[in-house]
Amino acid sequence: MSRRRERGIQAVAAGVAGVAGSYAVGGFTPGFVPATIATAITRHSPDAVIRFAITVLGDLGRQLAVVAGFLLAVALFAGIAGGALAVGRRLDADPLAVPLAGGGIFAATTTLGSGAGAALAAAVAAILPLAVPPLTARVPSERVSPARRRTLGTVGSALATVWVGIESGVLSGPALPSRAVSDPAVRDRLDEAEAKSLDVSGLEPLVSTDFYRVDASIAAPQTTRAEWSLSVTGEVENELDLDFATVTEMDSEERFVTLRCVGDGLDDEKMDTALWTVVPVSEILDHAGVTDAGSHVMLRAADDYYQEFPVEVLDSAVLAYRMNGRPLPRGHGFPVRALVPGHWGEINVKWLEEIEILDREAEGYWEKRGWHGTGPVHTVAKIETTSREGATQTVAGHAYAGTRGISAVEVSTDGGETWSEATLSEPLPGDDVWRQWAFEYEPSGSHEVVARAREADGTLQPEERTEPYPSGATGWDTEEIER
Repeated sequence: MSRRRERGIQAVAAGVAGVAGSYAVGGFTPGFVPATIATAITRHSPDAVIRFAITVLGDLGRQLAVVAGFLLAVALFAGIAGGALAVGRRLDADPLAVPLAGGGIFAATTTLGSGAGAALAAAVAAILPLAVPPLTARVPSERVSPARRRTLGTVGSALATVWVGIESGVLSGPALPSRAVSDPAVRDRLDEAEAKSLDVSGLEPLVSTDFYRVDASIAAPQTTRAEWSLSVTGEVENELDLDFATVTEMDSEERFVTLRCVGDGLDDEKMDTALWTVVPVSEILDHAGVTDAGSHVMLRAADDYYQEFPVEVLDSAVLAYRMNGRPLPRGHGFPVRALVPGHWGEINVKWLEEIEILDREAEGYWEKRGWHGTGPVHTVAKIETTSREGATQTVAGHAYAGTRGISAVEVSTDGGETWSEATLSEPLPGDDVWRQWAFEYEPSGSHEVVARAREADGTLQPEERTEPYPSGATGWDTEEIER
C-alpha cells in the first residue's frame, strides 16, 4: 500500500473518530458536531427546500439532515487531518501532524458552536488514528509488514474510539428525573382516555403513543431544571425572571391538549394529543403588568427559535412541564414549553425561555420563511385506517377543530353523493381536544370514501382542498377503497 493511500485512510479514520469523540461527551445534543451542522443546514436552506422537507419528507427530512451533517463533519475533520499530515510530510516531521490536527479540529469544533468539552473530546479522538499507527509499525513481526501494521492501527484505533463514543454518549447526557407515573390524578385521566378510545384496529388511541416532532433545531437543548429560567420582558411594568420551582409551585391542572402542525397535510401524521400538567400564563402576566402599548408577544426558546402573535392570545395560554404524568421529554420542550389552545403547533414554543411583550407586530421564525401559521387551526376529519372483516368495511380516524370542538363526523361511501353520521368517541375533558370517529358499512364494490367534520355549533368543515403551505391544509379527506 502506498504511503499516500495510508495517509488518506488515516485522515478519514481521524474524521470518523473526531465525530465519535464529540458524541462521547453528551450524546445527541447541540454539542454533537453533526447535529450542529445539520441544524445549520436546516436554518440556511432555501425556503422551498424546507417546505418540501416538512410537507413531503416528514421525519425522513430530519434524518437526511443528520446524515448530511455526519458526512460533512467527517469530511471537515478528515480534511484538517489530511492537511496536517501533508504539512508534516513536507517538513519531514511526521509527528508534527498530531498537534496540528488536534489544534485544527479543536478550533473548528469551537467555531461551529460546540462547547470546550466536545471540542477537546473531538480533537483527542481524532489524533488517535494519527498517533497510534507509527507505534504499531514498530511492533516486531515477520508475518505482517509495517505498512499493514500501520493500517491496522489506524482502523483499530478509529473503531475503538467509535465504540467508546457510542457507549459514553448514550450514558453521558444530562439525566432526566424519574419517569414513573405516580400521580393518581394523572393515572385516572389516562385511564379515562383509554376507556373512551374506540376499539378500532390500527387507530391511534385518544392519547397518542408517538407524538410528532417538527423543530427548527436538530438536537434538543440540554437545559436542566436548575439552569432554566423564564424571563418576562418588553412592554411590562415589572420585568420578571422566574425559575423552575417558582413556575411549578403555581396552581396547576392536568389538561388534554391536541397539537397540529401547520405543515400537516390531510394524509400526514403531524397531529397528536397528550395529557399535560400546566399552569396559566395569564397569572404570570398579571404579576408583570402588561402596559397599554403591549399589542404582540414574542416567545423565545433556548435553541434560538422564536414566534410572534397577538398578545391577547396569551389569555388562554399555559406553560406545560409534564407530559402524560412524566417530565417533558427533551424533544418536546424539557423543562418547560408553551401551549396555546386551538392554534397551530408552531406557536406552542418548546424550551421556552422568554416572553417578550412587543408594541408592534413582528415576524416569527416560520413567517420569515413564508408560512402563516399563527392563527387558529383549520377543522379536519382524517381517514387514518381502513379494514375489512367479512362483509363489513370499517373506516376510522380523528377529527379536530381546535377550541371550536367537534359535534359530528359525516361519511360518504359514494364519493360525496350521500352522507351518514359516524360514531364519535366520548369527548375528553377540555376545549382543545380531538375526537376519534369510526364508520361501518357493507360495500358493494370499489368506491370512494369521503369524511367531513362539523364543529360544535354545526359549522361544516370547508370542502375546498388546499396544501399545507402557507396557511395549513384544508378540505374533505378521501380514500379509494378497492373491491
